Amino acid sequence: MTSVTIDCADPVRLARFWADLLGLQVRPRESRYVALTRPASGTPELVFQPVPEEKAGKVRLHLDIGVHDLDAARRHAVALGASPADDLDDPGDDSLVVLRDPEGNEFCLIRRAAGEL
Repeated sequence: MTSVTIDCADPVRLARFWADLLGLQVRPRESRYVALTRPASGTPELVFQPVPEEKAGKVRLHLDIGVHDLDAARRHAVALGASPADDLDDPGDDSLVVLRDPEGNEFCLIRRAAGEL
């Protein structure tokens, strides 16, 4: 697998959000698609593709982001523009939190031990 492509209304804005969240850089734009630098060898790149329609319903594929400090990662994501997805979050599971990016795409922050990232 070479990439994961996310449909969105504003690829530049969404790429900046994800780059800031993941500590990556937005690659120079070569087409209507916007991509992030790859985080590690063999890891798929994130690509953002403009589409005219708005997101409808829950996405069937989402990203899981492993973090050491779940509370700090949640605060950081919200400060960047994420919003809580309380309707999808499991209040009985304190190992993860479900959020939405600025265009409403769901993603999870999952607590991982230092050796698991």
